[in-house]
Amino acid sequence: MRKFTTILVLGSILIGLPACEAVKEAASTLNTGTSTTPSLTNSEVISGLKEALTVGIQNSVNLTSVTDGFLKNEAIRLPFPQDALKVKQKAMDWGLGAQVEKFETTLNRAAEEATKEALPIFKDAILNMSISDGFSILNGGDGAATRFLKDNTTSKLVAAFSPKVKEAISKVKLTEYWNPIITKYNNAMSLTGGEKINPDLNQYVTERAISGLFQMVEKEENKIRKDPAARVTDLLTKVFGSIGK
Repeated sequence: MRKFTTILVLGSILIGLPACEAVKEAASTLNTGTSTTPSLTNSEVISGLKEALTVGIQNSVNLTSVTDGFLKNEAIRLPFPQDALKVKQKAMDWGLGAQVEKFETTLNRAAEEATKEALPIFKDAILNMSISDGFSILNGGDGAATRFLKDNTTSKLVAAFSPKVKEAISKVKLTEYWNPIITKYNNAMSLTGGEKINPDLNQYVTERAISGLFQMVEKEENKIRKDPAARVTDLLTKVFGSIGK
């Protein structure tokens, strides 16, 4: 009887093994099998990146091209030109503090005015950019798409943006606030034998305005990467929702 019982138990175990293996296989399939989420094509990734940058630039221009868009944003505000800080100090010593303040305010007004013309320039750069490996940019972490855009478009943007800045400087009459300060300084340098300074305000505003815009674009890109609510289209949801899956 004991032998019969032993044989019966062994038989039950052997019969049950295939079922166990089937359960394990099914569990393995559930854990590592194909996802029901459609895989991304390289075309979708590239389109998604372009769309994210377009949304980021639209939002950035909307934020910076208004009154105080640069002036009241400490992250991108244009300060007195770095290579003319000694001019600022002298002007303050001479009691020209009000003129210095007006000049700095108008510097930022020039940037705000110029960025009104930036949107089509940036959009053209985005639409025409070629991405050899969209997935590496998608998975490149915070600011990856913005860095790619910056590396591949900055020189063209400077060339296209500079005349817009020149127009803006003229419109807000920046030189009217700058000339009295720099003239007084350079006259003093003529008497003391010091070095005269007159920085290129057009170049300064151009470079700082573009830098500020890129900074805002990166902020918007990172928002899309991290916040599902910022993915305002189905494509953005699909592309950036795939990160980390």
